[in-house]
Amino acid sequence: MEGVKKSVRETSESRALPACLLAFMIPGLGHLYLSRKAKGLVFLGALGALYLLGVVLDARLSLYVGFGDPLALLRSVAQMAIGLPYFLIRTLGYGMGAVTSVTHEYGNTFTEVAGLLNVLVVLDAYDVAVGRKS
Repeated sequence: MEGVKKSVRETSESRALPACLLAFMIPGLGHLYLSRKAKGLVFLGALGALYLLGVVLDARLSLYVGFGDPLALLRSVAQMAIGLPYFLIRTLGYGMGAVTSVTHEYGNTFTEVAGLLNVLVVLDAYDVAVGRKS
């Protein structure tokens, strides 16, 4: 019986890294990989919509590198935590933000929150992969 538990644990731990990487790259993809289709689709739709709404609301997707302004660094990390959508949107030329827009700060907040929620989605995918959560 002990050998069966160890084998199941090793199998689930080997699925954890791909699940976390997929969940980081695209929200919900890690859960889809783990056959949690409903959860994965909810995360994909909700976080994707939240992030895109933030971009539509004139968010500035910043890329701050340095330690001179720690809050700007944290903001950049929060926005980048959504994974590939961040880089795709920046590459396509969107997310430049309009500071004069009334909704600019709302857009920034939406993109930052979506990225931070994706960190929680990655942690949830890890917990599901190693069997801590069903």
